[in-house]
Amino acid sequence: MENEAIVETRELVKVYGDGARVQALDEVNMRIAQGEFVSVMGPSGSGKSTLLNMIGALDRPTGGQVLVNGEDLSTVRDLDNFRARTVGFIFQLHNLIPTLTAHENVEVPMMGQPVGRGKRRRRAEELLDLVGLADRMHHLPNQLSGGQRQRVAIARALANQPALVLADEPTGDLDSQSGAEVIGLMHRLNRELGTTFIVVTHDPAVARQADRILVMRDGDIVHEHTVGTPFEEDLAAFRRSGLGKAIVAGEEAVLVKFGPDERAALRRLLEGVT
Repeated sequence: MENEAIVETRELVKVYGDGARVQALDEVNMRIAQGEFVSVMGPSGSGKSTLLNMIGALDRPTGGQVLVNGEDLSTVRDLDNFRARTVGFIFQLHNLIPTLTAHENVEVPMMGQPVGRGKRRRRAEELLDLVGLADRMHHLPNQLSGGQRQRVAIARALANQPALVLADEPTGDLDSQSGAEVIGLMHRLNRELGTTFIVVTHDPAVARQADRILVMRDGDIVHEHTVGTPFEEDLAAFRRSGLGKAIVAGEEAVLVKFGPDERAALRRLLEGVT
């Protein structure tokens, strides 16, 4: 049985500007099931961050609908409270408050909710332990590494037990090792907690950690596929490359270096890959 949708967009449109209008989203239709880990890729200006802002109720669409956790965002009166209850956010720059400790930063989203002080403290401690920072909870952000700061940001995003976490380039400011650790942590939390993650990234290695990849261009989703094994993903990337397309198309200038058996094997290998 197919999981219930936690995010759905219907003919979603976003246009900026009154004079020189820029269409950031062009009738986007998509569905994300509860518990999925989805990555969104695409060139700069393709609409990735705008789509995330629409889903997170940080901006209003020009047309179409956004439904999150069964609620049409156009009918939600108190969007601030809806975001606090339903959506967690992780950004490229962690956006931690520099004068607060890791523990205090994780408590911040709970302060506007009906949660007592003792419960806030215990919840922050549990989350920092969950992300591997139990021994750093009383450190200020400038006393933490970049990867540790992003772990605090992940704990903060989970503070109110959101159904959905939106991450915009969460590894963009990290070295490759720290980035891999952060994505690995998010993937583990997705599996263990069942929280849905949508991650905008430009990094194919990060995208491959997802269950499904959505590719955007010119304000719309132009390609999507379920993530396979590392070999299948490498093969799919080669299939979409200029050389891969030329081999499938049978271009003689490309195939001249290969023997008949090699040509046939290459075509068979690539033709079934999307």
